[in-house]
Amino acid sequence: MRLLGDEARLRLLRLLARESLNVTELTAVMGLAQSGVSRHLGLLKDARLVTEERTGNFTWYRLNPEVQGGAGDYATLWPWLNATFEIRTAATRADDARLEEVRRVRRENFDQHGASEEKSQLVPGRSWAAWSRALGLLLPAVDVADLGCGEGYLTIEAAHWARRVYAIDRSADVLDRARQMAQRRRVKNITWKRGELEKVPLADAAVDIAIASQALHHAKDPAKALAEAFRILKPGGRVVVLDLKQHDEAWVQDSLGDQWLGFTPDHLKTLITGAGFDHVTVRTGARKSGDPFAVLIAAGTRKK
Repeated sequence: MRLLGDEARLRLLRLLARESLNVTELTAVMGLAQSGVSRHLGLLKDARLVTEERTGNFTWYRLNPEVQGGAGDYATLWPWLNATFEIRTAATRADDARLEEVRRVRRENFDQHGASEEKSQLVPGRSWAAWSRALGLLLPAVDVADLGCGEGYLTIEAAHWARRVYAIDRSADVLDRARQMAQRRRVKNITWKRGELEKVPLADAAVDIAIASQALHHAKDPAKALAEAFRILKPGGRVVVLDLKQHDEAWVQDSLGDQWLGFTPDHLKTLITGAGFDHVTVRTGARKSGDPFAVLIAAGTRKK
């Protein structure tokens, strides 16, 4: 019980009672340093509360099945743990939302695809990255701005089909990590620039496509950010926005620095239209039952 007096360990056990997870996933879900997660796991494993299993390059952790079985030494422990796990707090709500995101990423990762009950859907060689690059072949040679590029995953994917990609982010550290990843993957047609969404460090009419993926809800002034996207686009250029649909997960503001709790479809359309774009389309992406987050997909065109 002294061991379980730590809130982080209780949160960790609560997650592992729901899903087998590796250290990287637990770090992402809990928002703790990897060294801290590993230390807690070591203590819980020594206490026989957590088991580990190695598969391929990963080590997976889960709550010891004997604990949930409630036999022997665990006869009184499991009912108490189970009751504790049912208590909803801001931290556990955040954990649940991030766990859903981990599950979503697993479903979209080809390495995990086919591990579910829908084994008939397994198609060797299929991946979303390959589809992205294939669809990019339908485009003429274009210059792209990735606004709020973050770790650079979308930037690098766009670089496979774009003539030049300008990656913009406010964080020097994030840009440095993204730049290093691009170097490791030998991608050379990316220009990295530090700047704000509301003041993009590019000239007028500099690019053909402006992408804002999960960036607009971080902007202090989304309308001004979209006006900047309009400014840097060539006549006939297009803006593409992927962002969160309006939700009530207020914890993201403190934990992730979100300025906005997503947008309604009408609000997002009004913002894009107000920035001067024509032919604005807003659609809702796929959403899994129980996932508090859904994505809006929008596009607009700058008049020629």
